[in-house]
Amino acid sequence: MRRRRAPEVATPRVMASTLSLFYVLGGTSGLLAVLGSAPDQPRRWAVVAIAVSAVLSGAALHRWGARCPRAFFHLPVAVASLLIALAAFLAPDPVTALAVGAIMMFVGVDAFFYFALLEGLAQLALAVGAVTVALLLRGGLPTTTVLALGVVVVAVGVVTGRLVARASVAGVDGLTGLANRRGFDEALQELLRPGVVLSAALLDLDHFKEINDTGGHAAGDEVLRRVARAWRRALPAGSVLARHGGDEFALLLPGRTGPEALALVDRLRDLHPDVGMSCGVAQHRPRDTAAQLMRRADQALYTAKAAGRGRAALATEPRESAQR
Repeated sequence: MRRRRAPEVATPRVMASTLSLFYVLGGTSGLLAVLGSAPDQPRRWAVVAIAVSAVLSGAALHRWGARCPRAFFHLPVAVASLLIALAAFLAPDPVTALAVGAIMMFVGVDAFFYFALLEGLAQLALAVGAVTVALLLRGGLPTTTVLALGVVVVAVGVVTGRLVARASVAGVDGLTGLANRRGFDEALQELLRPGVVLSAALLDLDHFKEINDTGGHAAGDEVLRRVARAWRRALPAGSVLARHGGDEFALLLPGRTGPEALALVDRLRDLHPDVGMSCGVAQHRPRDTAAQLMRRADQALYTAKAAGRGRAALATEPRESAQR
């Protein structure tokens, strides 16, 4: 079984909005904590500067973060750990240092909400290690209190990871490991953004019932797993492949026009010449809802089947036709 990925709900848009909120809330919490300390403390304003920079960084993530690739978010999460640790080390008094260190729980949530298991563990280790070292070096707090804070951060991360794992399984097809209809619908809603070129395809295995009737359901299941593995390897990064139900698959191709998507699914059909496939492709139009886009792909699939199966058709504007 493949290593668990970051869940599909944690798309760049969701990651950016969540992380920006945590940055703003963390910076605000730091400001409140340090402003309650004595005004004559020399390091007070250093913590204020860190808190203000966190708020400004949160605003920047909210504005531009959704445009960044998923891997980019390792950087702001790691930076958040280092900023919190630095603020805790510079805090004017032990109580403020502990309050600032507690903000690290936000990082515990981020680590497992955004990243795969090993990546999340690495981020959590950095967070706990940084805040523990900072508080111990600063002094003024019992070692057991500092260690207790580390345990709480770990607990928050572990619980978040378990909840995310359960949520992600709800959107996965148990047979093929692809997204199921629910996962596909969530991904489609996420990708329907102004200015984003997007094509959708419905892929239907021809005469699949005969495979089940001849070899039994085990043979049919093996065919589904085999084509799912091959298609997943052949698809470009960012694509979303789902088992839509039975022997029907659905595909989202961000950044691909309709003709480009049509050429790509033709290549997918060539991967399994022994398994016939009909396909309908539609490119998203500005006025299309998710349902309208998929309805046009379904109409194109019907066109392909009506023309004799074993081919792909592209949904077009009225009075136009494009078929292979």
